[in-house]
Parts: sequence; C-alpha cells; structure tokens
Amino acid sequence: MPDSCVVFARKARLRALWRPLLLLAVMAALVWWFVDAASEQYRWQWYRVWRYVGVWEDGSFTPGVLTQALGVTLELTLVSLALALLWGAALAAMRLSASPAARTFSGMALGVLRNTPLLMQLFMVYFVAAPALGMGPFAAAVLSLGLFEGAYIAEIFRAGVMGVPRGQWEAALSLGMPVGMAARLVVIPQAVRQGLPALAGQLVSLIKDTSLVSAIAVADLTMRTRVVITDTFLSFELWLLAAAVYLVLTSLVSIPARLLERKEHS
Repeated sequence: MPDSCVVFARKARLRALWRPLLLLAVMAALVWWFVDAASEQYRWQWYRVWRYVGVWEDGSFTPGVLTQALGVTLELTLVSLALALLWGAALAAMRLSASPAARTFSGMALGVLRNTPLLMQLFMVYFVAAPALGMGPFAAAVLSLGLFEGAYIAEIFRAGVMGVPRGQWEAALSLGMPVGMAARLVVIPQAVRQGLPALAGQLVSLIKDTSLVSAIAVADLTMRTRVVITDTFLSFELWLLAAAVYLVLTSLVSIPARLLERKEHS
C-alpha cells in the first residue's frame, strides 16, 4: 500500500475516534460541573460507594454487588444478542421468501414486536409465557429482549440484502453456485458489511434496554443499584456511577464499529 494511502487510512481512523472521545470528554466535564455545583448543598460520600464495586485484599480483587450485577448485564446482553441475530435472520429470510404464508407471518410478527413497548412485552413473557414454559426471570428477559431486538435486526438484514446489486446474484449463479451457496458466500457478507453501522446502533440499544429487566426481578446493574440506594440513600453517587458504566459499555461498541465502517469505506 502506498505511503499516502497509509496516511489517509490513519487519518480516517482518527476521525472515527474523535467524535466518541469528544462525547466522553463533554459528558465527563458536565458531570464534574454538576458534582462541583452541587457540593455546596449536597455532601458527596463517594468513599461509601466503592466497597459495592469491589475491594482489594491481600493483592486480590473481590467484586462487590455492583460488579457482579455488571456481569449479569453483560451475560444478558450477549445471550440476547445471539438470540436476536438468529431471530432477525429468520424473520428477514421469511420477509424475502417467495412464500405468502412466510411473508404474512413475518409481517405480523414485526408489526406486533416493533409497535408495542418492550416493557409490556417483558411483562407478557414473564407473567404469561414463562410460567407455562417453566422459565425463570433471566430466561424470560433473554426471550423478550431477543424477540424485540431481533425484529429491528430483521429489517437491517433485509435492507442489507436488498442493497446488494442484482449483478452480484447473477454473477454468482452464472458460476454454477446454488442459490443457498450464492447467498451464503456472496450476498450475505456484503449485506452484513452494509448493515454494520445499524447493527452497532442496535447493539447499543440492546445494552440500554437491559436496564428494563429490573422490572421482572433480574439482578442486573440497574436493579442492584436501586437496591444499594435503598440501603444507603446515596442516590446521586450510585446513579452517576451506573450511568458512567452504561456510557462506557456503549462507547466500547460504537467506537470499534466506527473504525470498521471507516475501514470498509477506505
């Protein structure tokens, strides 16, 4: 690769990084201003918060309840994302299918899932479907999040497939590939690359939506934060800490996605 291309690629990666980093800097400045402005009327007690994050003893780290809850949030996000990708791919395939029954079913499923609140779907799954299926709160939360987010991912996949030029299909079929192989090796990789920014945005939405599962007694970060606040009355400190954790998690998703997007277009 010529030196000019290398320099251009590095500049593109830097441009992809500066906006999220600037957002983090602005948010940190606003939080610092809020803490400083409120210090005259509110006595901050951050020293009481950190033991709920974890403690160092004899050179080893013992996670606190908030760190354990963060692990639950991450596990919930990953499992729900896997289900959402599978469900979204199935719905997208049915939407693109030649079968009227498949298109009708997928259209009805998308209409119901996309046009009703996620919190209502959580309650319906937890109080109606979960007892019949023998699921606990965590499984009910995974099912609800997977179905809800998968409905949006389905439209991302469908738009990506429809955005691939028809000539790609024709070229693959002219080489003797079956339709399934052409879709798997030629069309779907291009569709995924085109839909990568939207998929990253949907993952950010999934991370934030996990905070709703506290309504059905899943011990995620939001629920544990509320419980600790009830015990300590440290509302400002703990909610600011939880918000910072969610901001870091979403930034860890959006920054690599922007770098990959820049790489694809460079």
